Amino acid sequence: MTAPHRVLRNLAAALGLAICVAGSTVAGSLVVATPAAAQSSSIVVEGNRRVDSETIRSYFGPGPYSPAKVDEAWKALYATGLFADVQVSQSGGRIIVRVSENEVINKIAFEGNKKLKDEVLEGEIQSKPRGTLSKATVQADTQRIIEVYRRSGRDDVRVNPVTIDRGNGRVDLVFEITEGKKTGVKDIKFVGNKAFSDWKLKDVISTTTTNWLSFIKSTDIYDPDRVNSDQELLRRFYLKNGYADFRIVAATAELDPGGDGYVITFALEEGEQYRFGKVDIVSNIRDVSADSLRRVLRVADGQIYNAEMVEKSVENLTIEVSKSGYAFAQVRPRGDRDFETKKINVLFVVEEGPRVYIERIDIRGNTRTRDWVIRREFDIGEGDAYNRVLVDRAERRLRNLGYFKTVKIATEPGSAPDRVILVVDVEDQPTGEFSISGGYSTSDGVIAEISVGEKNFLGRGQYVKVSGSLGQNASGAEFSFTEPYFLGYRLSAGFDLYWKETNTTSYTPYGTSTVGGGLRFGLPITDEITLALRYNLYQRSINLCSDYTATAAYYAYCADSISWAIRDAAAQGATITSAVGYTLSYNGLDNNINPTQGLYAEFKQDLAGLGGDVNFIRTTADVRHYTPLIYDSVLIVRGQAGYVSSWGGEQLDVLDNFYMGPNLVRGFAPSGIGPRDIAPCAATNKNSPIYYNCLNDETNALGGTTYWGVSAEIQFPFSFLPKDFGMKGAVFADAGSLFDYGGPTTFRSVPGWDKNNYYGNPSFVTCPASSSNKVGNVCVYDENTVRSSVGASLIWQSPFGPLRFDYAWVLSQAAYDQTQAFRFSGGTRF
Repeated sequence: MTAPHRVLRNLAAALGLAICVAGSTVAGSLVVATPAAAQSSSIVVEGNRRVDSETIRSYFGPGPYSPAKVDEAWKALYATGLFADVQVSQSGGRIIVRVSENEVINKIAFEGNKKLKDEVLEGEIQSKPRGTLSKATVQADTQRIIEVYRRSGRDDVRVNPVTIDRGNGRVDLVFEITEGKKTGVKDIKFVGNKAFSDWKLKDVISTTTTNWLSFIKSTDIYDPDRVNSDQELLRRFYLKNGYADFRIVAATAELDPGGDGYVITFALEEGEQYRFGKVDIVSNIRDVSADSLRRVLRVADGQIYNAEMVEKSVENLTIEVSKSGYAFAQVRPRGDRDFETKKINVLFVVEEGPRVYIERIDIRGNTRTRDWVIRREFDIGEGDAYNRVLVDRAERRLRNLGYFKTVKIATEPGSAPDRVILVVDVEDQPTGEFSISGGYSTSDGVIAEISVGEKNFLGRGQYVKVSGSLGQNASGAEFSFTEPYFLGYRLSAGFDLYWKETNTTSYTPYGTSTVGGGLRFGLPITDEITLALRYNLYQRSINLCSDYTATAAYYAYCADSISWAIRDAAAQGATITSAVGYTLSYNGLDNNINPTQGLYAEFKQDLAGLGGDVNFIRTTADVRHYTPLIYDSVLIVRGQAGYVSSWGGEQLDVLDNFYMGPNLVRGFAPSGIGPRDIAPCAATNKNSPIYYNCLNDETNALGGTTYWGVSAEIQFPFSFLPKDFGMKGAVFADAGSLFDYGGPTTFRSVPGWDKNNYYGNPSFVTCPASSSNKVGNVCVYDENTVRSSVGASLIWQSPFGPLRFDYAWVLSQAAYDQTQAFRFSGGTRF
């Protein structure tokens, strides 16, 4: 309190009055109350237009009115935000309250904003239509708009708030915005890094540089929060790779003198790489032995030190001990660093922690997501023992959902010393997905897809997607629904409904029509191992010669060009397949989108014949291993195999065979590998069109029951191109085979086709090669030849989606295999 204010206060006290001097909010206002403890006959309100007098009087309450009570009422009136000025005085035994009301905002408008929509800015400001106009709030809103623009890369933005008087105490609030030019990130530099190149570290952080792709991304804008997040990403990356002494000396952002953008520099101190020395467990809990806990450790002696695996080991040990009935147990890792040997001995100490219980879990900020969707991510509940490890895991799970912009879990004291309150603060974010995809590949032709999805449907955490595709060679539609917590368990369940049609192509001389649906369940066994169960029921039919119906001659030409095995499948009409199956997968990759290290393995089995028209057992396996090499290159080794067979005395439908091509060995056409019908080559009538087809390598693929394949590929970046360009090169070598025809051996008569023609009549067919097996009207060329190729690829993560160009040289093949040296595939989503 200033000296003049103290003089007034002392003078009033001597006279039996109370004087209050307003602070900085209403500087200069002098409030004088009635004599202490005096009973006022009335309260007179002056200057009010919209606020009712009785409402203002209610803040004073019943008399008598002491100086403290009047002062409290005056503060409460200011706190409402309804008044620009409040003065309280005493005259003739009455309290006189003179108010000056704040103006009411009629509407809020934004002018000059082109890069940010009105809806975005409205969500950032505190001023609202039909609310009171507060200068302090408007100033705060102005600064908030400036900050939002700066986070979108526009540092020279200017915002000028103006009011337009609409009479009757109403005004329009207009924010006049001059957006200015976008200032992005010109360059990202790393200083002090030796173990990892700039290219690799740029792949770790989320900030990118500005280039010609900037129109489709926002990560090239300087954002202090993003830079702070990048520092944490770098720290975790180095600690994951054994650099326990790593630290970031400085992270600076300087505006380029030319004004072209910011230059962000990370000054690093890597230190030495460490390995695990002796890893051991000490249990201070009598009934829990250390030996019983070792199996859940994720680290071992001699491995490269990995802080992330230490955290997961702590988590696994905590859960394992709690299963033994020790809910308050705590696991603390203790590291003993040996600087000479570059090893870290880690000792996990298990002991009883303080007995603290969770009184309740308060959830705040979720305007859309239901409370129970958040609560189910906790392995602990209200009344359970408090465990920081399980709370951290719940926080990590909530972030991984993708439902929230921010997630923070904190603790507050409970009603007793041994009680805590968990406070979960979240902020919902949009979770809808709308995408339009387009692409082209040498096998599928041009295709476009539109899909609408929602991964937090009605705030219930459910995933719903509807999609449709229309293409040159294929079209279809699909509806999917997934419940991630089926029956309250961590078990995902869902169903799919789909329809798909394919057309005749140069690789497949027939079209198909498929309609059906399926049920699926997913059960995570560990963080890396998942078991998926499924059931599918679908109807499939074959369309023959749909492109040759114009004239009888062309229809006959088409008919004579199609294998009798395929005609037989078409003659069955629509067939129904009822199949159950499962997939057991292991995912140890460091990054699911762009992996550079780790193992992915998948084993699938399907059994068809639980009803329906076909019986088969299909088994497939796929294993991929990624190993980082020098200069940011990555070695990918892949192995795959499969086998299918019929059961119950039924013939295997020809479409249930495996059809392989570049998906097994690059350099071959789709369905270009494996058993083929070469009966046209055996035609006695050399003038027939089917003999011409044989000479032009248009034999029909029949598929095989067994395949295997191995490949090795080295992917490497083009260091002379900007990192954000997203282009890599690759060289590869593939080998594999598809063999053992498993289709029908007896054939039906196809209505409308002449079974007595030279191809339809078995007496006219003589299979030419000893390696061919005559099966009725079909000459099956089936040889377990190793197909192999080498080649080079160009891989581009372009603004139009991932594009891949492969060129392969075939080294070995079977006689009737079809090759395709160049293959292109790609598409986009926006």
